[in-house]
Amino acid sequence: MQDIQTILARAKKASRTLAVLDTEAKNNALTAIANALVKNAEQILSANKTDVENAKGKISDVMIDRLSLNQKRIEGMAQGILDVVKLPDPVGEDIEEFTRPNGLEIKRISVPLGVIAIIYESRPNVTSDGAALCLKSGNACILRCGKEAFNTSKSIVQIIRDTLECLGLNPDYVNMPSSPSREDATALMNAVGYVDALIPRGGAGLIRACVENAKVPCIETGTGICHVYVDRYADFDKALNIIENAKTSRPSVCNAEEVCLVHSAIAQNFLPLLKQRLVDNRTENPVQLRLCERSAQIIDGIRATEADFDTEFLDYILAVKIVDSADEAIEHIADHSTHHSDCIVTENSIVAKRFIKNVDSAAVYHNASTRFTDGGEFGKGCEIGISTQKLHARGPMGLKELTSYKYVISGDGQIR
Repeated sequence: MQDIQTILARAKKASRTLAVLDTEAKNNALTAIANALVKNAEQILSANKTDVENAKGKISDVMIDRLSLNQKRIEGMAQGILDVVKLPDPVGEDIEEFTRPNGLEIKRISVPLGVIAIIYESRPNVTSDGAALCLKSGNACILRCGKEAFNTSKSIVQIIRDTLECLGLNPDYVNMPSSPSREDATALMNAVGYVDALIPRGGAGLIRACVENAKVPCIETGTGICHVYVDRYADFDKALNIIENAKTSRPSVCNAEEVCLVHSAIAQNFLPLLKQRLVDNRTENPVQLRLCERSAQIIDGIRATEADFDTEFLDYILAVKIVDSADEAIEHIADHSTHHSDCIVTENSIVAKRFIKNVDSAAVYHNASTRFTDGGEFGKGCEIGISTQKLHARGPMGLKELTSYKYVISGDGQIR
């Protein structure tokens, strides 16, 4: 097995040829990879079975679901790659062009970042999504997954590398360390001169470790403490449908709702309906409601602590707080949000506009579930992460967010 320094050197060298690979060759490779994943589904599922068995009793049931693959999910991974094939190639795009008074013709064109390292936890689809987006955008990648998904990701990467080699392409376009060790993760964080961008995907601890310790450029991706604010002018049916989807459709992902804010003018009528929808009517996985003092006087649940409003539960748990105005909801979100995805449910367009203008998050919703913050849902094919920072990229990161640019200047002998 290659050590991490060898992988870094090989990835850097490979990035130079991948950066100039034409669109047709990249699309052909991606199509072949998508087909190979489906063709070798049994191999992937066998590796995944080992990971799931090893993880049982060590991670929560919702995280087990996040880790688990089946035929349909593998086909979904392959379709995500085919969706990337359909997207325009971002490399070599003329971003702007102008001529200076001295006759110099200046172009700004998009170029790959170079080598992208992704450190992530227990989601195998990140392996295929990351590889596909990096290949299409002309970037070599190093995929360092967590120990829970190691066997699954190793199988996926091997299939990708074998496919590239069969096509006469460099398998070092897509790389994976030989173990999920912390030492290898640290080496990627410190790989100045080799790694051009580091993208962490996972829980708050992983993201914080990368942001605080990386010596290479690091794109902060989202811990998701996502809010849904139910305004006094909300349509109750819309609100209940949105909250149920945002909380329960897949609670282990970063765009799931963690906090529900309810206007005091409707709390007496709305909260019993919320409890009925999320708790009483759910025979499987009822939601545990953690209630502020005022909401606990209306419905039954567990009394919330201050920490509950700053926690990404990633589980069937929802913190509930009553507020007296949209402005108080905005203030609460400003104090507690991770600036990922936040929503207002209201039929009042003036209140909605004020909320949208004042909530400083990567995605702000009006009358729609926060679960739409996703590369595929935003038409990016798939995503390499959801950035909650403001420099370079924000929100779901697709192909364009994996490019930089350079200036090309053409003259006729001009000197300064």
